[in-house]
Amino acid sequence: MTEKENTGPSSVWSNIEGIAFGGDYNPEQWPASVRLEDLELMQEAGVNFLSVGIFSWALLEPAEGHYDFGWLDEVLDNLAGIGVKVALATATAAPPPGWSANTPKSCRSRLTVPCWGRAHGATTRRRRPSTAATPPGSPAPSPNATRATPRWPYGTWTTRLGCHVSEFYGEEDAAAFRAWLERRYGSIDALNASWGTAFWSQNYGSFAEILPPAVAPSTLNPGQQLDFQRFNSWALLDYYRKLVAILREVTPDIPCTTNLMASSATKSMDYFDWAGDLDVIANDHYLVAADPERHVELAFSADLTRGIAGGDPWILMEHSTSAVNWQPRNQPKMPGEMLRNSLAHVARGADAVMFFQWRQSFAGSEKFHSAMVPHGGRDTRVWREVVELGAALKRLEPVRGSRVESRTAIVFDYEAWWASEIDSKPSIDVKYLDLLRAFHRALFLRGISVDLVHPSASLEGYDLVLVCTLYAVSDDNAAGIAAAAAAGATVLVSYFSGIVDLQDHVRLGGYPGAFLDLLGVRVEEFHPLPAGSGLTLSDGSVSSVWSEHVHLAGADAVQTFTGYPLEGVPSLTRRAVGTGAAWYLATFPDPAGIDALLDKLLAESGVVPVAAADPGVEPGAPAFGRRSGLPFRHQPHPRGCFHLGRGEGSPYG
Repeated sequence: MTEKENTGPSSVWSNIEGIAFGGDYNPEQWPASVRLEDLELMQEAGVNFLSVGIFSWALLEPAEGHYDFGWLDEVLDNLAGIGVKVALATATAAPPPGWSANTPKSCRSRLTVPCWGRAHGATTRRRRPSTAATPPGSPAPSPNATRATPRWPYGTWTTRLGCHVSEFYGEEDAAAFRAWLERRYGSIDALNASWGTAFWSQNYGSFAEILPPAVAPSTLNPGQQLDFQRFNSWALLDYYRKLVAILREVTPDIPCTTNLMASSATKSMDYFDWAGDLDVIANDHYLVAADPERHVELAFSADLTRGIAGGDPWILMEHSTSAVNWQPRNQPKMPGEMLRNSLAHVARGADAVMFFQWRQSFAGSEKFHSAMVPHGGRDTRVWREVVELGAALKRLEPVRGSRVESRTAIVFDYEAWWASEIDSKPSIDVKYLDLLRAFHRALFLRGISVDLVHPSASLEGYDLVLVCTLYAVSDDNAAGIAAAAAAGATVLVSYFSGIVDLQDHVRLGGYPGAFLDLLGVRVEEFHPLPAGSGLTLSDGSVSSVWSEHVHLAGADAVQTFTGYPLEGVPSLTRRAVGTGAAWYLATFPDPAGIDALLDKLLAESGVVPVAAADPGVEPGAPAFGRRSGLPFRHQPHPRGCFHLGRGEGSPYG
């Protein structure tokens, strides 16, 4: 993708000088003396952007209908005095016990959820608005939304919708699900056709008979499950839209967003569907300390976030300076790892580096979660690295507003993820992300920038397009992928792609359904492999998980299976299409096989790293196409430390 004029959502960065740097600020946890010390420390670290009010509902509304904004006014005035921009949260992340006690149904989900935690509450219940912008019982936006927002904030947002509970099964939720289905289908006959209810005598006589898919003694209707996923994503988005509508009444020019959790671990919401409602994309990302390749997952998350943002700069809303508190073993980050993580996000399009949280709490369930100001204060490695990061980000100001340039795209679709992992598939070992992430990892290690794009996105300008396990796809999106090949791109489509339409109905006539004509192959039958087994291919590489009986129908075999019953059957094919080519991969190669295949695809497409990288070294911003000429590299140290390269022009120079 190429650099574009900084307009639209990107214009929200105009109020920040350089890369935004800061985090969640929760002054309500601290006395006035500590708040004054915070101001001094923020200037020392170079903080210029903070989110405020995230967990303050109980203090903003100590009793229902009674508000106290004095402490917040003081905090915002003090931050403005040192030049720190503020994003004012709606404080809906953690409803106070009094609200929960008066609204007990707000906590009903598939599981029993206590009503005194954070990030709970069903989004389909409208008995009373649940937002600090329009507090419960209040007929109009609060005085704080009217007075404070135009004076201080850089933006506003709600917090982490769907974080801990993203599916709802109460009576009100079931009614909302039925209403959503009626709007979607218009008639019960259309729903029956979409869900294939002629199977197992599941025909519905009216929408009133429908319930959310809960626990059952046998498999559930896949159409019902898929629509329930869509409904829950929509319900959370609808809740966000209602909050934003309230804010727009009093602050029409202030950008609004909410922090997403785009990563390999979160699939409950279709964030591509959300993107159009967010003035700027913001994401939370936390490493799994036990993952030896956590830096690779970070790159995947950042690339996905950039894809959701359509290539625009985005906010890294939360990550951690060191250990978190919610993993089985909360290991600290190694020396230099926090800086490495932060700069890796910047290299992939982030124009803000923010943390949870500014000051480490002394009480509560997150008191052992790291922060920018640790329990030990200034005389700590974490604080010194925070100050060093602030200085580095100032040096990276030329990067701000630029876009990452990529010639390679990986197609990514939440609906295909949902549909491919619903009950009763040919193999439980086929996971939507596995092959996709294997290719992303291999490209990452080669220093090749990758855009993760929705199937409906334009593929113009991409020389290599990878389509992995795109089980469900529309006719139009399949045609767009085929058009990319005809226009000159090298397109690879993998097994279990194009199998069904968006109603999860099998495309008849042979697999891979939607891509039959493009690929010039016809798959007669799937041959999933036994758990843990491998299959040697004709080039000597070993594959796993999947094989299938492929017939050539215009394509050429590049590689074949060996052994009974698929001896000599193509496992990899290529077909010339227009000025490009369409490849088909019928199995899951091992890392060596992935690399050998990429050698072929990269040579044909002409895609090369933007900057040279030694094996195992992740290049920095220049290698990933951002405008700055500031080189930085980071390589895992054998003892677990992280060495950050220094040199002429380096932010650490």
